[in-house]
Amino acid sequence: MFCVSPEQAIPVQSLDAEELESWKARAEAGERDWIEASGFQAAPGSLLLVPDGKGGVGRVLVGREPGDRLWALAHLPALLPEGDYRLANEWPRDERERAAIGWGLGCYRFDRYKQVEKPAARLALDQETERRIRTLVESSAFVRDLVNTPAIDLGPQELAETARSLASEHDADFRVFEGEELEREFPAIHVVGQAASRGPRLIRMQWGREDAPRLALVGKGVIFDSGGLNIKPGAGMLLMKKDMGGSAHALGLAKIIMSLGLDVNLRVYIPAVENAISGNAYRPSDIIRTRKGTTVEIGNTDAEGRVVLSDALTLASEEGAERIIDFATLTGAARIALGEDLPPFYGRDLKAARAIQDLSFEAEDPLWHMPLFEPYRRQIEPAIADISNTGTSKFAGSVTAALFLDHFVGEGIDWFHFDIYAWNLSDRPGRPAGGEAQGLRSMWQWLEGSYGTRA
Repeated sequence: MFCVSPEQAIPVQSLDAEELESWKARAEAGERDWIEASGFQAAPGSLLLVPDGKGGVGRVLVGREPGDRLWALAHLPALLPEGDYRLANEWPRDERERAAIGWGLGCYRFDRYKQVEKPAARLALDQETERRIRTLVESSAFVRDLVNTPAIDLGPQELAETARSLASEHDADFRVFEGEELEREFPAIHVVGQAASRGPRLIRMQWGREDAPRLALVGKGVIFDSGGLNIKPGAGMLLMKKDMGGSAHALGLAKIIMSLGLDVNLRVYIPAVENAISGNAYRPSDIIRTRKGTTVEIGNTDAEGRVVLSDALTLASEEGAERIIDFATLTGAARIALGEDLPPFYGRDLKAARAIQDLSFEAEDPLWHMPLFEPYRRQIEPAIADISNTGTSKFAGSVTAALFLDHFVGEGIDWFHFDIYAWNLSDRPGRPAGGEAQGLRSMWQWLEGSYGTRA
């Protein structure tokens, strides 16, 4: 995938159609003649190997969309012969970094259940950026692997073991709440997961110096969502192994934070459950009590994610988080509004949220800020309980879900909620069909700017 500054790396020149013409004007006659004879027009995704006169490859020309950096090289690892390559474009450092990340994502293959051929082409990185680029690529691959793994091999226990391994790798404290302790301390998590043969858990991790700013990450870990007694149709269950995508994102961001040394006291909280059906499954119209003491009327057992997150957000607030970021594959309403590639997010600090949105588009990892619209809160205020897990209207489902979560975040805490999809519906260069990491690079960049890294 990557190598570090080899002496004999083949140059790769990324060009759009307009840049190609000016580049040909400066090229040597032999190269220019080869380009003209090949008919290469720098169309997005096109590729031209230019010989070196000795029977080898002297240069690679690759076409792209104007302005594209992240995906400019993503298709190359699968197309180029084995060897070492280097980006020849004189782009600013952040743009070169994005192109290298795209190359790395283009090398990704999920091979747990099937032998697949992995690209043998390697991109040269310099010593200064190599660790950062590798970490960002490997964290995205980590998320993709978790989301792609079916529930038969990734239950609450296996998710906890994955988190335990990550904690051990970075010398972080680790704890799992389960059984009677979970039922007593985190009743909402217990009720949602009680029908499954594999017991629910709350996973907790802590890392960083004690007196650093307290940052909490919370991730929805519904390892499979049948819908419960409000059972989904068969087609609706096909992708529900990905309903733990929020937990994968929380762990993936934690991996970046710990690997690159963000100067925070990090806490990670993951409610890990399976939303299953049996004689003791929770029912529509049940009223359950949460860790906070809030009573929740269950309008639909298929709106379980916000219910389990309520207890995790309450614990994060109790333990002194100054900022909480949660990730959840929470609503279909978000997909209807913004599609698969543009996750909406919500935040109490409007100025910071808009800054994150702007940064995300610059980073080519887009996020879209949505409002916590207070007048809609009345839609989740039922007559006989404190709050409902579904709204009275079929509209603004992502907004009312966010307002539900907001209820369980302590006052004065800076909070952001990401309603992610965590999936690619079709194959594209660097983005194979299947599990996907969304917003990780943007949030890392924003957090790095907010806190800085350890000296």
